[in-house]
Amino acid sequence: MQEEGKRLSEEELRACGLLKPEERLDDLQRNHCRIIQNTGKFCFGMDAVLLSGFAKVKDGERVLDLGTGTGIIPILLEAKTNGRHFTALEIQEESADMARRSVRINGQQDKIEVVTGDIREASGVFGAASFDVVTTNPPYMNNSHGLVNPDMPKAIARHELLCSLEDVIREAAKVLKPNGRFYMVHRPFRLVQIIRLMAEYKLEPKRMKLVQPYQDKEPNMVLIEGLKGGGANLKVEPPLVVYREPGVYTDEIYDIYGY
Repeated sequence: MQEEGKRLSEEELRACGLLKPEERLDDLQRNHCRIIQNTGKFCFGMDAVLLSGFAKVKDGERVLDLGTGTGIIPILLEAKTNGRHFTALEIQEESADMARRSVRINGQQDKIEVVTGDIREASGVFGAASFDVVTTNPPYMNNSHGLVNPDMPKAIARHELLCSLEDVIREAAKVLKPNGRFYMVHRPFRLVQIIRLMAEYKLEPKRMKLVQPYQDKEPNMVLIEGLKGGGANLKVEPPLVVYREPGVYTDEIYDIYGY
């Protein structure tokens, strides 16, 4: 482990119980950070990586990631910002356990804390006005959007089974300090609802970027920033195009991934 001055191999990590037989170890290309994944469960996607590139964390700020999964967003943000501390909230203990082991493997224990808990109770767990920044990559689908995956970890990650979009935005607003910033990745088809809820809970939308798979395709993701108690003034940034051609990322994507 890195806190011991040695980057253990995958075989050594398995031998000491930090990596289970059904898991793999992925290199994040940032500060030698790695993350544990279980392909039979739910692995992080490009949306989480793009959010880590869109979110801005200033020196000394405290950050909360709501619904962290296996911890990809706080791990990346800790690696590429000078935030003071990162808290990761995850309701599924199996995912939270993988996140904790990834943090340990990376030697990030002093900067990242993984908490098992419910997004709907975040303000009760952490208290009001506790964080400078909140990030989230929440479930995109509600009960009226598509079939629910029979595998429960994947279903919870993709559908609003354990929390709603309003739960996420309400709790983010409560735990943010005045002028704190909220960053979320979601789907464009829910943008009207997102903006309405953010305004209702005084998280004024300030910056938005649409993500297109190709230059000539319609957006399939939206990145949005809100300011706690901010005034009405939304900046729509140029869209982010993922692929220049099949299998070839654009320069902006390579930069976000750190290649």
